[in-house]
Amino acid sequence: MTACRLLDPDETLRRLETRLGPLHAQLRLGMEREHEAQAFGQGLSFLHLENMPVMQAIIELVLRMTGTYWLGLANAGKVQLRQNIVRLPKLPSAFDGFTILHLSDLHADLSGPAMRRAAELARGLHYDLCVLTGDYRGRTHGDCRPCLEAVARLREALNGDVYAVLGNHDSITMVPDLEAFGIRVLLNECVVIDRGSASIYLAGIDDAHFFRVDNIEKAAAEIPQGCVSVLLSHTPEIYRQAAHAGFDLMLSGHTHGGQICLPGGIPILLEADLPRAFAAGAWRHAGMAGYTSVGTGSSVVPARFNNRPEITLHRLVCGEPQ
Repeated sequence: MTACRLLDPDETLRRLETRLGPLHAQLRLGMEREHEAQAFGQGLSFLHLENMPVMQAIIELVLRMTGTYWLGLANAGKVQLRQNIVRLPKLPSAFDGFTILHLSDLHADLSGPAMRRAAELARGLHYDLCVLTGDYRGRTHGDCRPCLEAVARLREALNGDVYAVLGNHDSITMVPDLEAFGIRVLLNECVVIDRGSASIYLAGIDDAHFFRVDNIEKAAAEIPQGCVSVLLSHTPEIYRQAAHAGFDLMLSGHTHGGQICLPGGIPILLEADLPRAFAAGAWRHAGMAGYTSVGTGSSVVPARFNNRPEITLHRLVCGEPQ
């Protein structure tokens, strides 16, 4: 992995145009400039709390006035390791036991204690592949450098190949730096994962929640029929499209599981258009397995209640779902 040295803006733009093509880069950057701080009416949900500084201040004020802010802040750093078994009938025997480390919603510049704890946990793990499902930045606009510096430090704790997708908090301008760190960003793209003579396919889509720049058809175009395929999507909201496109497993984040929850992990608010059963943990739809991470970092306010942050080990095994 290349040591952390953030690219200058001219080099970032040059690499982005090479990576996407000049027209695609121009269109994607233009969408960000028009919408990145928009609070109402953009994307899959109408209201975007992450783009409402007044609401963020009110939430933090209420927590401080009730004396719960510091407890929530401490909870936000208590990242746990969760494990998930994924049974796939078509999984090649060579991939039986294949393990994927999954981190999501780092919000790395706002979640320092969580990033340090995640790095500590990751260093002691054995896995075959690591995936990151978006939202590396705390805010949705502004300087990306603090976020990128924090992600670079976390990358040092991750072994082997790392693949990622962008989330609704992320800028396309992050891609050249992330890839310079050794994190391959899948922008409606697919890669082949080989084990001996057997293969599975890993696809990733660009943000489907806010900028609506996802293209599942393009991401899946090169996946042969009948082969096991895994989709990375920041939001699980596109679960129907993913299942009908033939993916066997979708890994997502975005929801934070509500982040601030009632006892029993019941979310007070979910900024996502999907069944609540799909907002955290493992689920299934139309034959496709899914998993929604509650996130490693925290968004809007750096506090959590009844909802511990996580990193997740997914172990793929041959067999029918139970």
